[in-house]
Amino acid sequence: MNVLEVADLEKRYKEKHAVERITFQLKQGNCTALIGPNGAGKTTSLNMLAGLIEPTGGKIHTPGHSGDIRSMIGYLPQYPSFFEWMSGFEYLQFSGEIAGLSKAKSRQRSEELVEMVGLSEGKDRKIHHYSGGMKQRLGIAQALIHQPKLIILDEPVSALDPFGRREVLDLLQRLKEETTILFSTHILNDAEQVCDEVLFLYNGKLIEQGSLSDIKSKHQTLSLRIEFEGRPTPYIDDLKGLPWVDSVKEEHDSLLLQVEELKRDRNRLFKLISEGEWPVVKVESSKLSLEDLFMKVMRV
Repeated sequence: MNVLEVADLEKRYKEKHAVERITFQLKQGNCTALIGPNGAGKTTSLNMLAGLIEPTGGKIHTPGHSGDIRSMIGYLPQYPSFFEWMSGFEYLQFSGEIAGLSKAKSRQRSEELVEMVGLSEGKDRKIHHYSGGMKQRLGIAQALIHQPKLIILDEPVSALDPFGRREVLDLLQRLKEETTILFSTHILNDAEQVCDEVLFLYNGKLIEQGSLSDIKSKHQTLSLRIEFEGRPTPYIDDLKGLPWVDSVKEEHDSLLLQVEELKRDRNRLFKLISEGEWPVVKVESSKLSLEDLFMKVMRV
C-alpha cells in the first residue's frame, strides 16, 4: 500500500524550474532516500510534500487519508531550532500538546519517544547542553510525537560528526518498524546503509527511481578488481591490449577492469596472473556502489 502518491509535481520561480514534473510513490513501511547534489531541488520537493510551500502544479495524493496532509506527516528541517532553555522532555511534551494531544497523552508519548530515540538518560537535561546528534534525535522524536504515517527528514545527518551521524543512521534503521521514512541526502554512503528505495534528483528532475537492487541490476557493469603489492602501473598496458577487457582504471594499489563476461574473463585473468607471476594480493568481482551508480546515472 502507498502512503503517498506524487504526480507531475513542480515548482517554478518566474521562468526557472526548481522542481520539474516529478512523479513517484512512497510504500508503507519503506525508507526512501531522495538523493541529489546541492541545488538539485531536494529541499523544495520536501517542503511541498510537507505543505510548507505551494506547488506550481501537480498532485499529492494520500490514499486512505482525508483532510490536511500535514496531520499525517512528521517533518524535520535541515536546520531545526529548539527552545534551548527547555529540557528535552519538556520540549517533547510541548510539541505533543501543540500537535493536539492531551497533556496526559503527550506525556505518555514523550516517555515512549525518549526511550525509542535513546534520550532517556538526557531527557531532563537542558537542550543547549545537547550534542548535535542528541539534537537531531530529539528533532526526530518531535516529528514522531503525533504518530504520523510518514516522517520527512531534510538532510538529517549532513551537519553531524561521524559519531552523531552513526547515532542517527542507527535510529533511522529502527524507525522503519514505526513509520514510513523519506529523507534527503547528498551523502550516498549514508543512504545505502538504511534505505530500501532511492529517488535520484538532478537539476529539479527525477532521473531514476526504484529499489536499490533493481537500479543496480539495471545499470550494473561487469567489473573485476585486482589488488597488487605496490603500484599496479606496469601492468596497465598489458591489460589494455586484451580484446576482452573494455577498460582499465587505476585506483591506488588496484586496477579496476570492465570485462565482457565475468566468469569466463575472471578465469582468463587468473591464468594471466599465474603465467606472468604478477604480485597480486587479491582478485574480486567489483560491485557497483551507490556512488558509482549515481555517477553513472548522471551520465545517462
